[in-house]
Amino acid sequence: MKKAELKALLEEKFLQYNHPGFIENDPVSIPHRFSKKQDIEIAALFAATLAWGQRTTIIRNCTLLLNLMDNDPHRFVLQHTDADLKPFKNFVHRTFNATDALYFIAFLRWFYERHHSLEEGFGVSDDEDHVGAGLVRFHNLFFSLPFFPERTRKHIPTPARKSACKRLNMLLRWMVRYDNRGVDFGMWKTIKPRQLICPCDIHVERVARRLGLLKRKQTDWLAAVELTEALRKFDATDPVKYDYALFGLGLTEKTENTKKLFVL
Repeated sequence: MKKAELKALLEEKFLQYNHPGFIENDPVSIPHRFSKKQDIEIAALFAATLAWGQRTTIIRNCTLLLNLMDNDPHRFVLQHTDADLKPFKNFVHRTFNATDALYFIAFLRWFYERHHSLEEGFGVSDDEDHVGAGLVRFHNLFFSLPFFPERTRKHIPTPARKSACKRLNMLLRWMVRYDNRGVDFGMWKTIKPRQLICPCDIHVERVARRLGLLKRKQTDWLAAVELTEALRKFDATDPVKYDYALFGLGLTEKTENTKKLFVL
């Protein structure tokens, strides 16, 4: 497939999937239930962290978790009592359990007592090529409290350990990208869309390889950067918008018409 044809395909699928109809069945629907900035951030962090497995299960368990916070997450993390935390002891989503949930809440209380927005936890400056160093900073900050559980490390990954950081990159896409199409929030302004790294989930990775956008065999941080660099050739200011296109193609690639698109 020629570069012009590939760009046309990516643009077409970006427009097809980047619209409000995409929201209902996606984890991004969770932060869309809120209007207060800090509520959106907290809901987005939990939704992104729990975003593996079937989307219906992700949404159901995120809904349960936020119900335990009285659907007022910012107030809850700042004002909860020990008694308010007892219901979380039965919470589980795959490998994310009560221990993880309680530490997330403890960190968020500590953080919001000192900061206005979760954006400040990443500390990405304008002269950085991408958000990689910011993800390292956030990981180190998240686990800076002396009582963090070692088991929780797997839920907040870091490029320093070669992780592709799929879910954190998705969180940043939600918070940073801005357009008039109603899916991503565009609430965080210190990080620029050009600095985002494409989330490499199983659908995106598979399609990217078939389209020749990703060569690296391991799905790690370097693969995520490689894919994003390839996407920058089509839009240098907003490469991660094509996450929609790759994800959408991945969902439908088993159809006969879509299979033909991958004959390179």
